[in-house]
Amino acid sequence: MAVVNETVSFDQMKDAKEFDNFKIGVKGLADSGIATIPSFFVQPPEILSDLKSFSSTCTGIPIIDLSDVNSDLHRPKIVEQIREAARTCGFFQVINHGVPVSVLDETIAAIKGFHEQPPEVKAEKYSREEGQSVMYASNYDMYRAKVAASWYDSLQVWMAPEAPKGEDIPEMCRKEVLQWDMHAKKVADTVLELLSEGLGLERGKFKELGFSDSRLFMGHCYPFCPQPDLTIGIRSHSDYAIMAVLLQNQVPGLQIKHGDGWVDVKPLHGGLIINIGDSLQIISNDEYKSVEHRVLANSSKEPRISTVEFFHADNRNGSACFGPLPELLSPEKPAIYRNFTMKEFLEIFYTKGVHSKSLVKELKL
Repeated sequence: MAVVNETVSFDQMKDAKEFDNFKIGVKGLADSGIATIPSFFVQPPEILSDLKSFSSTCTGIPIIDLSDVNSDLHRPKIVEQIREAARTCGFFQVINHGVPVSVLDETIAAIKGFHEQPPEVKAEKYSREEGQSVMYASNYDMYRAKVAASWYDSLQVWMAPEAPKGEDIPEMCRKEVLQWDMHAKKVADTVLELLSEGLGLERGKFKELGFSDSRLFMGHCYPFCPQPDLTIGIRSHSDYAIMAVLLQNQVPGLQIKHGDGWVDVKPLHGGLIINIGDSLQIISNDEYKSVEHRVLANSSKEPRISTVEFFHADNRNGSACFGPLPELLSPEKPAIYRNFTMKEFLEIFYTKGVHSKSLVKELKL
């Protein structure tokens, strides 16, 4: 396998910083009518050649109906469906999850509305100070990752363990972000129960361990790209969290890794995508799998909008220790990963940025 060198040059990083200082994001570049993307967005040949890779053995991700989740008759089947999807695919889509379609549509519209505001309005929230409650930026990990930039902008809001001040959330989407957070947590709590049962644990085990106590909302915009074959919407990575709940509009672009190729995740109106994070792969001792995924650069005039809510344990106690659950270990199934503290978790995250499956690799025994 060829070694991929994604590192950008000094001149490209200088140009990236100049772009960052304008605080217009890639949406601003797209709206300006440029025909050629800046060089620091151009991906290396190894990445570009891989964009043509598709899987012929997988047609999509599992779709799981949660309408009878509280039925004693149907729940075991749903548990088995989710367990199998988490073991083999790492991604699945849930329908009849209890969130009104109107709420989903309102959330997408509000995030789109935020990103379509004039650059000078959005610039008030533009920042690189990671860890603050509300932040808007393009390629939020651009400097620490030190790789070619991707074609997307993001609004980031930490919803828990400490709730943001209402006035800190942009007024354009404030009501919808708060509403979405409430609904996403309910869905996550349900799915975490099912995932826990799928491991043979008590229904409330993951809640007891605080696996939804920390919540991060992100509202992404992937605007039209004039040269989509030269860059990417967001590069290949797996999520560090326990789990993520994803909502997207009808503009395609999301792909998951399957074998040596990639599979399109087709938007399903009214559906929510669940994906397993690295932390759950580690805690489940590889019973559940996180999967690399990416977003292609958008060739459509309509922007691709997605919101994702990440769920994790409370990160305020840096000494809290996590690792494979003892209940899942035996002489026949010893621990595959070492334990880690939240401090170490955050250090790895802020060092690596959005890239590959770095947490899983770092912690493997």
